[in-house]
Amino acid sequence: MKIRFRLLGAVLIIALLLAAFYYSKSGVGLHEERSIFGSNDKTTIRLWYTDDALTDYLTAKVVEFNERSKKSRVEIECVSGLEYLEEIGKASVNSDHYPDVFIMTHDGLEKAYLAGLATEIKDPEFLEDETLGFSESARNAVTYNGKKIAYPYYFETSSLLYNKTYLEDEVRARRQAELDAAEGEAAQAAADAGEIEGEDVTQDGQEQTEGEAEGETQEEAAVSPEEVEQGVKDMLPSTIEDILLFADNYTAPDTVESVFQWDVTDIFYNYFFVGNYMNLGGASGDDISTIDVYNEDTINCMSFYQQLNQFFAIDESAVNYDKVLQDFIDGKTVFTVATSDAVAKIEAAKAEGKCSFDYGVTTMPALNDNYKTRTMSVTNCLVINGFSEHQDMANDFAAFLCSENTDECYLKSGKLIAHDKIPYSNDSLASFVSVYGNSVPMPKLMATSNFWVQLEIAFANIWDGADVNDTLKTLSENVKLQINGTAVEEERLPDATVVITEGQEE
Repeated sequence: MKIRFRLLGAVLIIALLLAAFYYSKSGVGLHEERSIFGSNDKTTIRLWYTDDALTDYLTAKVVEFNERSKKSRVEIECVSGLEYLEEIGKASVNSDHYPDVFIMTHDGLEKAYLAGLATEIKDPEFLEDETLGFSESARNAVTYNGKKIAYPYYFETSSLLYNKTYLEDEVRARRQAELDAAEGEAAQAAADAGEIEGEDVTQDGQEQTEGEAEGETQEEAAVSPEEVEQGVKDMLPSTIEDILLFADNYTAPDTVESVFQWDVTDIFYNYFFVGNYMNLGGASGDDISTIDVYNEDTINCMSFYQQLNQFFAIDESAVNYDKVLQDFIDGKTVFTVATSDAVAKIEAAKAEGKCSFDYGVTTMPALNDNYKTRTMSVTNCLVINGFSEHQDMANDFAAFLCSENTDECYLKSGKLIAHDKIPYSNDSLASFVSVYGNSVPMPKLMATSNFWVQLEIAFANIWDGADVNDTLKTLSENVKLQINGTAVEEERLPDATVVITEGQEE
């Protein structure tokens, strides 16, 4: 037995020596890790991101990609969002542990590109592929100086949210009122002609039989589901003035405190008022020579906005987005402006028995027949690190991620993919995708980074009664001073001509 063990030991020693000789000839150090599955034969690509809500989804996508790829494998890392670009820059220059691709909002792309942290994607024509369904808004979001310097991944925008149950009830009530009125008119006409015997007619012309006069109730005529559905579609507002007209004629239940309410303190929910006419940086938000803030259209749109304070007295000090959305969930409002996160919050409330009505999302209405609206959007994109030594592989992985064609991203993270080919089971989500396709991407100009604070202040002042013309004129002069470094005196334009009167423009 001892001899057998000695012989076995000698064989093992020889095998180890042969292995060492092989590794020394191959140039591979003995300390390097090598997986028995050969995964280290692949090049490692790193993805950095800041939103932990993506972790489960990205983990699943990385497993799928790593199984497919023969040349590369991906590792993901959720990092702090504080000084995100700065940390990426430091890691790229000073260490070997840096991201080859990272996720960031598109409005920071100019800064990333000028710092060398973003570079043109490998195949810009990829984003033009109609089978993928990227909108012009998505492509504009990742365009800088005519180059596509990122991949659109997921987005956020706002649109009009409505209480569908309230609208259905209103359709039934109005239809019943029409039927009752028609029956009353017919009964009155018959009575006048002497054709009715043994029946009384009430003062308002409503026919009343002897049995009903003794307390019997006439059964209301049923309104078909098809009529209700069509009635709701017809009732959805195409303009904000339609909402005012609806409010004038709405018999609200006791739970309703306001027909229309939104967060007037947040530019993201206010921007649609001027989004079609205010131009900061051109279509892609990167042209510093294109600054058009003060014009007759924006003056009229902001005057319209100011006049709404007469109809919807929203207290700025008491309103914020969370409260607005909670009021909607509680059935206190009929219409509101919300971002796509509202869908998940409403569904959660319904699951907990805290929300008993149906809801819907529709295109943001125009202001009136003359002035259109466009919402603002923010696109989170996949950026290829300009310092990466493996940019082709990073491009392949980024293209793989943004080509998602299922709703798994939303189900696992609550994010809506930035193209229109996802089969969402909830129609409200598809509505947000449609609105995103016509949205205005937030500009990426570094020189105007504080413009949004100034615009938010301008909205607040105008809501409180400040002169619209003067406020927008000053705003334009301030932003041009900031960009050019020299004072600019704008020629004063005519005051607003738009007037809201009981839901109708004069």
